[in-house]
Amino acid sequence: MNKIVDIQFKENGKAYHFDSGHFVLHKGNKVVVETELGLALGIVCSEPRTHGEESLERSFKKIIRMASKQDLDRYDKKCSLEKEAYAFCLEKGQERLLDMGLVAVEAMLDGSKIIIYFSAEGRVDFRELVKDMVQKFRTRIEMKQIGVRYQAKMVGGIGTCGRQICCTSFLNNFNPVSIKMAKEQNLSLNPTKISGMCGRLMCCLSYEYGYYSNTKKHIPKIGKRAATSQGEGKVIRQNVLTETITVLLDNGVEAEIKFDDFIQYQTDKGNHSGKTSGPDAVPRNNPESKGESKE
Repeated sequence: MNKIVDIQFKENGKAYHFDSGHFVLHKGNKVVVETELGLALGIVCSEPRTHGEESLERSFKKIIRMASKQDLDRYDKKCSLEKEAYAFCLEKGQERLLDMGLVAVEAMLDGSKIIIYFSAEGRVDFRELVKDMVQKFRTRIEMKQIGVRYQAKMVGGIGTCGRQICCTSFLNNFNPVSIKMAKEQNLSLNPTKISGMCGRLMCCLSYEYGYYSNTKKHIPKIGKRAATSQGEGKVIRQNVLTETITVLLDNGVEAEIKFDDFIQYQTDKGNHSGKTSGPDAVPRNNPESKGESKE
């Protein structure tokens, strides 16, 4: 069975899985692979490993060849071309007063195409700019308008957590993120604290949302009254990480109770009172629950 390796195309960029094929690879080797955009030169950033259970049914693209001196020379030319194309595109865009932000320029390894990534509020008429680029570089020019989240993904940076932003390091897709996720986790709703570099809600708000919503499903909300083994009172705090609620009892004492203890007490109380769940529940086998009379 062939092994898989992780390959990066940019320094500190995202790593992609590739099938090593018959090549004997080591961390740091430079290889040529086939991508959706064409041939690309990458660096092996992990030692080869066998397929895990989660990847047995997946098919990975194979490495075409070890990078030769000719490939390395092409890569150096490609990098120089990208810098030159970026500067020229920026200059011409400003001359033509185009309302667009130039994000990045990517050239193919074989020089067959140059892709220009830009951001803009609306539609941009870049036809004259494309003509300038074709006349200068004599190759195919492709313009791609991207949103602010993809712009942050391409540019990269350091998040408020002190680590490389998630979209650059490991996220494949952008999942929907809502303000409800921040509320459910009792986070500050200050936009500056829950927004990422892109200006949108941080992707990490969704990481623990499922845990919070599931854990709090059977726990009374703050401000609601609750009956506990220590008495009745009003819930004044919830701590999902320690899985405890704080109840201000009617006698004025604050009681910290574990989620499991609270749920167990409610279950025992319901069983003792002949209820299966909730304040109005009745036993399933009770004929009165179906409007029937006892014989």
